[in-house]
Amino acid sequence: MGRAPSAVNPLARHYTRFRVADRLLLSGHSHQAWPDVALEGHIEAFDDAARHVDEKWGRAFAKAEEVRAGFRALLSDPDGEIALGVNTHELVIRLLSALDMDRRPRLVSTDGEFHTLRRQLARLGEAGIEVVRLPAQPVDTLAERLAEAVDERTSAVLVSAVLFETGHIVAGLEALAHACARVGTEIVVDAYHALGAVPFALHELGLGSAWVLGGGYKYLQLGEGNCFLRLPAHAEELRPAITGWYAEFGALADEHDPSRVAYGRGAERFAGATYDPTSHYRAARVFAFFDEQGLTPERLRSSYRHQVDLLAAGFDALGVDDAIVTRDRALDLDRVGGFLALRSPHAGALQRALAERGVLTDSRGSWLRLGPAPYLSDEQLEAAIGELGEAVIELR
Repeated sequence: MGRAPSAVNPLARHYTRFRVADRLLLSGHSHQAWPDVALEGHIEAFDDAARHVDEKWGRAFAKAEEVRAGFRALLSDPDGEIALGVNTHELVIRLLSALDMDRRPRLVSTDGEFHTLRRQLARLGEAGIEVVRLPAQPVDTLAERLAEAVDERTSAVLVSAVLFETGHIVAGLEALAHACARVGTEIVVDAYHALGAVPFALHELGLGSAWVLGGGYKYLQLGEGNCFLRLPAHAEELRPAITGWYAEFGALADEHDPSRVAYGRGAERFAGATYDPTSHYRAARVFAFFDEQGLTPERLRSSYRHQVDLLAAGFDALGVDDAIVTRDRALDLDRVGGFLALRSPHAGALQRALAERGVLTDSRGSWLRLGPAPYLSDEQLEAAIGELGEAVIELR
């Protein structure tokens, strides 16, 4: 079984509970380690509940606002309206339920979206909604092809900023947003695999009119239960049909019109219902930790670029037969997000073999994904590639 080398990244000392210095955790594409301070958030949530009982919610809502502020900072959108959710599915369902599907019964997306969209859009297609799913490859022309597919019957275009299978960055989203605006179509950008790995300054990217989905389970190290939907200004005109009672939380004491459901202002209209606030206590503490350590989007991008380059060079040096496992060498690594995707008909077997050798990775279908993280050292990444070489030999 493989062992982590002695060289340790200085940041690793903040992740002792996950033992990142002693393990080869290349699972960063799926689940990154939490810094030790995350536990402080858990304890604070418990203590607030124990001390204040049902009066804890004022404190919990303050933590939620800290989480919104963290996402706003990552989006460079200081005045952005941010709705929070336990997962992206509940958020995208509320959004889709607000669209006029009777007048615009058409959704446009790609075959490279995460399972949240893949499954839900497929089911809506079965129910009679016209779902157009374009091939995600070649990624260089994806935004252009999506723009060409938009028409006045299209309610929304849903696309990732970084494709979850390959790590490829989707360029040209600004032009796609303009194409959508011309016909009144919503653009929904899944930024889950961008935030924390690729700077995503919303307005600089020309996406001020976009809905943006994302979460902190992966590169932001926030753990489960920390997803968001960023609303454009015209969201005030929409009324989600799937709606929780928190969507009128600020007006519960008002007299209600029984003939029409009321909504709060801004992001509140896309709120859900009662939730476990522990995740927000944890996320608020981790966001603060990132600030304390200077883990800005630019610094994180530099780290991931270095690590992905190192992994790619190490893999190429193995000289493995492309029929066994390969990578897309045609795409410049500048166009890749926070992980290295290797394609293999044996991806699952290689993942299992690596796990037996002490290297945790991630695989889906024919993709084996090596996900570094800012707390790993170069020596750890080199050791992991060495174990991959041994796993390939065993596979033969």
